[in-house]
Amino acid sequence: MTVSVALFTQDLRLHDNPVLHAAARAADQVVPLFVLDPAVEAAGFGAPNRQAFLADCLADLDESLRRTGARLVVRHGDPAEQAAKVAAETDADSVHVAAGVSAFARRRENRLRERLGERLHVHDGVLTVLPPGQVTPAGRDHYAVFTPYHRAWQQAPRRSVHGAPRTLSTPDGVGGEALPTATAASPALPTGGESAAREQWRRWDVDGYADLHDALAADGTSRLSPYLHFGCLSAGELVARALKHGGEGAEAFVRQLAWRDFHHQLLAARPEAAHHDYRSREDHWHHDEREARAWREGRTGYPVVDAGMRQLAHEGWMHNRARLLTASFLTKTLHHDWRTGAAHFLALLVDGDLANNQLNWQWVAGTGTDTRPNRVLNPLRQADRYDPDGAYVRRWIPELAHLPGPSVHRPWLLAPDYPAPLVAPEDLNTRLRAARSLD
Repeated sequence: MTVSVALFTQDLRLHDNPVLHAAARAADQVVPLFVLDPAVEAAGFGAPNRQAFLADCLADLDESLRRTGARLVVRHGDPAEQAAKVAAETDADSVHVAAGVSAFARRRENRLRERLGERLHVHDGVLTVLPPGQVTPAGRDHYAVFTPYHRAWQQAPRRSVHGAPRTLSTPDGVGGEALPTATAASPALPTGGESAAREQWRRWDVDGYADLHDALAADGTSRLSPYLHFGCLSAGELVARALKHGGEGAEAFVRQLAWRDFHHQLLAARPEAAHHDYRSREDHWHHDEREARAWREGRTGYPVVDAGMRQLAHEGWMHNRARLLTASFLTKTLHHDWRTGAAHFLALLVDGDLANNQLNWQWVAGTGTDTRPNRVLNPLRQADRYDPDGAYVRRWIPELAHLPGPSVHRPWLLAPDYPAPLVAPEDLNTRLRAARSLD
């Protein structure tokens, strides 16, 4: 009996998983392996919300594998060392893993290659729709502007979608640890796993996405980002299904998946952008811990900003429009370093993806790929436009629930006990203009 190893990383699913598909085709038996890497926590990525979600994902993956006749083997330690041990214990001919884009993932891949040599098979297009580097502009290694990238992305060939394996077999005697457990920091964290992901996709109204994706109170976004981050859903399968469904909502959703690919190809080409300005504006950031704490706790005095921060704390997730507003307020209105905000988001977001989190923060801060780097999202205008009746704010800020309609966005007029604005409404862009000499 020949044996292969499928090393799961951020591809915790059976459907449309090229790693598992290739491992099953390569051998009679497959060892589905996940390694709990202590380096993840040491690097600051082991946030409680993501650990709890991961525990759900692994339990669901194991249950799904058992229905095929296999089981998930969980080990603890360095993934390269553990994968090599499992390969030696089972006399495996091949080890399969998904290609990553971060510096962390690349170091892991290099260690795997050192340990396994030609037995290692790295698969592109597992975590994204298109592999980073599949489409590039003439004379450059990546696209720095989304619109031309999107045009090329739409025309590029995509791999076929794989079904889930019906039957698998895992060799007897391969030892592993118990499935992990963890406690979330956010009380309303969603349930992890491929089963929950596919149910969420079935429930979601993609047709309404074009009109509702920016409406804060409507909550019309897919809420699939945590499942995409952990690979419980295949981005390629989602694109295929959305395009088959058709319509403006599906097209708008596919565009967001293209944005996700855009950020991954950018980080793959410029891994230092995870921590350093992609385009420096020579900013001398404002430092005020009192302001930063008020922002983190949802006490800026601008309810639409505060509501977003409170949603983040409660759910480990935040509406995309709220992410833009809260990030703009910190980096543009307060002119605090984008890394301060990015770190707080990574500490709580269950979908805390390095490429999307860091590069979206840079986009808002004006140090990334935004072609209008000095734009400021006015929280009052944004609230009037995207939460016109104040329903989103009242949902997350109960102490303002008594204020009627849009008056909830200006509590200083009717609710004197609410925190005063950190920055006066007439000065929302003053710090940025002074810092970047725009006057």
